[in-house]
Amino acid sequence: MPRVVVDVMLKPEILDPQGQAVANALPRLGVSDVASVRIGRRIEIEFTGEPDLVRAREIADKLLANPVIEDFTVHLVEADETADARS
Repeated sequence: MPRVVVDVMLKPEILDPQGQAVANALPRLGVSDVASVRIGRRIEIEFTGEPDLVRAREIADKLLANPVIEDFTVHLVEADETADARS
């Protein structure tokens, strides 16, 4: 069944302390070629009928993201793509 995925990220100008903590820990793991890390959220929405991208954007704008400090994208994925994202 197709799902609508909403990816929410802090706007580039907003400080991301979680991302900075991960970036700072990477050299201790032997990873030295990462310039920066940003942490976000992925929300999957399943509609009872056909996926509705317009409705999903409305949900994201009003409920899932804070438009003052966050940007979001909405896209349709097939079931096998959501399984790949969890691997």
